[in-house]
Amino acid sequence: MDPASVLRVLGNKYNAEILRATHTPMSAQELSDELDIPIATSYRRIEELLDHDLLALEGQEFSAEGRRTKVYRRKIDEIEIAFGTDEFEVDFKRRTEAKNNLVDVWSDLRNEP
Repeated sequence: MDPASVLRVLGNKYNAEILRATHTPMSAQELSDELDIPIATSYRRIEELLDHDLLALEGQEFSAEGRRTKVYRRKIDEIEIAFGTDEFEVDFKRRTEAKNNLVDVWSDLRNEP
């Protein structure tokens, strides 16, 4: 991925907050509610992050209203940017499936009554 493109995407309002929030799967509506952003903006930002391979469609869950809704999870844990004299580089630390599973188990344990 083009480093300048990554920086532009991360610089767009709400994108970094969406990446932070999606350590566990979240729907567009949940992101909208948690981050206090308009739902249309939530969908646009999700699409942009998907297009740049920073976010992934995790699956579908049932909403509180009983509707199927898509949930998303970030694909990265860290981004390192190195500025040289002639160019700059972006390096990603990708999330592993094992880490996703551990996060899910931990989240489930914290939410048990």
